[in-house]
Amino acid sequence: MVMRMRSKGFERIGSHSHITGLGLKGKEAMPVGDGLVGQTEARKAAGIVVDMVKKGKFAGRAILLAGPPGTGKTAIAVGIAKELGRDVPFVSISGSEIYSSEMKKTEFLMQALRKAIGVRIHEMRKIYEGEVTKLDVQSVPHPYNPYQQIPKSATLALKTKDEEKEFRVDETFAQYLLQQNVEVGDVVQIDADSGRIVKLGKTEEAIKKEGIDLHTKEAVELPEGSIAKEKEFVYVLTLHELDVATSRRGSFFTIFFGGKEDITQETRQEVEEMVRKWVDDGKAEIIPGVLFIDEVHMLDIEAFAFLNRALESELAPIIILASNRGMARIRGTEIESPHGVPLDFIDRSLIITTRPYTKEEIRKILEIRMAEEKIKMEDDALEYLTEIGEKTSLRYAVQLMAPAHNIAGGNKKKKIGIEDIKEAEMLFADVKRSMKYLKEHEKIML
Repeated sequence: MVMRMRSKGFERIGSHSHITGLGLKGKEAMPVGDGLVGQTEARKAAGIVVDMVKKGKFAGRAILLAGPPGTGKTAIAVGIAKELGRDVPFVSISGSEIYSSEMKKTEFLMQALRKAIGVRIHEMRKIYEGEVTKLDVQSVPHPYNPYQQIPKSATLALKTKDEEKEFRVDETFAQYLLQQNVEVGDVVQIDADSGRIVKLGKTEEAIKKEGIDLHTKEAVELPEGSIAKEKEFVYVLTLHELDVATSRRGSFFTIFFGGKEDITQETRQEVEEMVRKWVDDGKAEIIPGVLFIDEVHMLDIEAFAFLNRALESELAPIIILASNRGMARIRGTEIESPHGVPLDFIDRSLIITTRPYTKEEIRKILEIRMAEEKIKMEDDALEYLTEIGEKTSLRYAVQLMAPAHNIAGGNKKKKIGIEDIKEAEMLFADVKRSMKYLKEHEKIML
């Protein structure tokens, strides 16, 4: 995640923030589409999975994305979540994360699974609704880290077809705005009581102003009437958020001391019964999301047994695993298996393979990242960066863009030149150069 501060506020750029879907035309994958490049066979297969999920024919299965590092496995998982719908939860964890000393691994996995299941709730509330015409976040240095900026307050202007107002909000609400990635041009609904924010989309005028293709992004209409109104407020909570709220309800220790209440199986059953009643009464809808587990070979045999059981549950998200290993030992056993995954779990998985990118595909991906990060680059510099990506890795080439942009800015240049790329390359080593350096100096290394 890249976060830059400018006078107008924060600019948030994630590794996969440019991905809006799988880039499909019908059932075929376009060479470039929705922020994805290449991997047409893998994206077509992922599109079939999305279609199966929407038709309710994917129960009891998982997806295994297998391929070399840096071939877009996470990007495809994000694309699947985007294709399933705007409110679909996407939870990404690494296989090594489950071995936290603070939590049992089965509890960690259970929480991850329930974070990946959303509940869309419909409720009549007093809200503020309108298009964001101004967003100015005021920041101050972090009290414990002067090199880091944190929001202090924000000025937010909303407008409808009939009214326009400006609001001054505190640091908590400013943080909400950043977390929801609210930008000028977004149409938002804000709960007057809780401050919860729902992004409805961008207006057609805002989409055209940003130069986004209207065929790839759906526009929403500018709201009518006053900004403050009584309206059905639609928001999404995850099962885990409901578990936490229920476990803290009525707890003396939590109410007075802010302690953390353990989530019991009884609490989870209570939440599930409550959600089922909401669904039966037409007040809520369940949204199965995506749980993406990278480095799946790091899971042990107990974790796989737990996931096997989770796949059979009524309330189960889509589980997507990713591995860059061939044959590997299953952790906790002496058995070697493809991708370090037990054979019985592989039998329940659809395997999608990814391949290394071509030079042309690397160049196109770099162009997309340049547009996302609002970076300009000379043609010869882009060609040189593409060659770096081909020789080393796509990730390394993408990583060099930010320092090269910084170097060019220091030289008061609006575009990154080839000399800026070379300087960044000299200052920041790729893996092969780093390993070579370590080997040359291994005698003095610890």
